[in-house]
Amino acid sequence: MVLEIDLRCSVEDVLPSLRENNITVLIFDDKCTTESIGNDEIQVASDQPLPLSLRSHVTFDSPFIYIYTSGTTGLPKAAIITHSRAHLFAFFVATCDVYSNDVIYTTLPLYHSAGSMVGICGCIYAGATVVLRRKFSVSQFWDDCRQYDVTVIQYIGEMLRYLCNAPKKSNERDHKVRLALGNGARPDVWKEFLNRFGNIQVCEFYGATEGNVGFFNNVGKIGSSGRISVFTRMFMPFHLVKYDVDREALVRDANGHCIEVAKGEPGLLIAKITPKTPFLGYAGNSVLTNQKQLRDVFCKGDLYFNSGDLMMLDHDNFIYFKDRIGDAFRWKGENVSTTEVADILSVLDFVQEVCVYGVTVPGHEGRIGMAAIQLQSGRDLDRSQLYEYLRTHLPSYAWPRFVREQKQIETTGTFKYHKVTLTKEGFNPMTIQEPLYFLDDQKRTYVPMDQQLYNSIITGQVKL
Repeated sequence: MVLEIDLRCSVEDVLPSLRENNITVLIFDDKCTTESIGNDEIQVASDQPLPLSLRSHVTFDSPFIYIYTSGTTGLPKAAIITHSRAHLFAFFVATCDVYSNDVIYTTLPLYHSAGSMVGICGCIYAGATVVLRRKFSVSQFWDDCRQYDVTVIQYIGEMLRYLCNAPKKSNERDHKVRLALGNGARPDVWKEFLNRFGNIQVCEFYGATEGNVGFFNNVGKIGSSGRISVFTRMFMPFHLVKYDVDREALVRDANGHCIEVAKGEPGLLIAKITPKTPFLGYAGNSVLTNQKQLRDVFCKGDLYFNSGDLMMLDHDNFIYFKDRIGDAFRWKGENVSTTEVADILSVLDFVQEVCVYGVTVPGHEGRIGMAAIQLQSGRDLDRSQLYEYLRTHLPSYAWPRFVREQKQIETTGTFKYHKVTLTKEGFNPMTIQEPLYFLDDQKRTYVPMDQQLYNSIITGQVKL
C-alpha cells in the first residue's frame, strides 16, 4: 500500500490489522518516523519500465482496480473493475469528442470512478492533458480554467449549481472551455449554466461504477441522460419496470413476472446480465453481490442487474434520472450510506434506535441527511455531543442536517423502518409535532427547528 502524507493518520489507526494481513505500507515522506510505515523502498526503487513478464498473465478479464461504492445496499463495498471495463470507461471520453489537444480540468476525488476512470484513464486514452485540483473551489474555478487553457471540465450536478450561485463577474465568459462532462445536472441549473458561462456543450452521462448499463447525452437535450436507440437495446438490454416505492418492492403480475412501465412513467432500471454485459459484483462479498441481482424477471431463469435507480423514458426516447431507492442517497455529489451513518449514531449512549434517510430541499440536488432518533429511557438528546461526535466520525456531507426525536420508531413486520413515510413528512415543523432540530455550523450544535428557520432554509437564506 502506497499513501500520501495527508493520509498517514488514517492508516496509523489500522496498522495492526494491516500487519496481520502481511500488507506493506509505504509513504511519500522521508521524514515519517511511524513504525511499520516505510520510505526507503520508494527511495531506492528503479525508474526503469517494469518488465513485460510481470504482467504477462494479465488479460482483459483480470481485475484492474477496486472502487469502493455505497451503491444502494448498505455499507461500502469494493466493486470489481476489470481491464476491459477500464477501457470502456476511457473509450467513453473519446465518444464525447475529447481529443489529444484538449486540456481536461477535474476537481473530483480520484477514489470515485468519475475522477479516476473517466478523468484520468479517459485523458490517457485520448492523449490529452489533465489538470488536477485537490479540492473544488468556486472562486478559483474559472481562474484555473484561464490559467491552464482548459477546454474540457468535469462536473457533478452540485458543482454547476455552486458556480451558478456565485456572484457574477464581468470576465466569467472569458475562457476556452467548450465541453462539460459529468452527471447529475438539474435542468434549471443546466440552463442557467449555459446562459451565464457561454456556449459550452454539456455531455451528461449516467452509470453505476459496478453496473452493466449506462447512457450518455451528447446532443444537448437539457435534463436527459441520453437517447435510446435500437442499437442501445441490442448491445445493452435493459428495462424500466414498475416499482412500489411505499412497499419498497417490485410490482409483479399474476405469473410473478415484472411489469414494464409505459413511456413517460418512472420505473426501476434493470439490465440483463449476459456474457457481453456482465455484472462482476463485489470483491469477497457474495451476499451483497446477490442482493444486486434480480432473478425470474420476465421468464424463469433470467438474471438482471438492479440499478437501484428510478428512470423515465419519454416519447422521443430520451431517458431521465428520477430518483434513487434503497439504503443510500446522494448529497453534494457523494453517495451516503444510511446504514453506515445509523451504525455510527447508534453507538451514542443516549440513542436507543435510529433511522437515517434523505429528504429533499427545494433548489438543491439530491437529498440531505436526516435522522429519526428514539432516546434511551430517561435520557435527553445531547445536541452538542451529537454535533461533536459527527464531526469526529463522519465527513460533512454525511452528517444528518436534521434530527427528529421520536418516542418510538415504527417498523414493519420484518423490522424495517418506515423510511418512505419519514421521507415524505420531511422536516416541516408545521406538520411534525415531535421535536425537530437543525445542525447549526456556527453555533456548533443542533438548534430547535421553528417555522422561521424552516422558511429560511426553504428560501435558500440558510446555506446547506
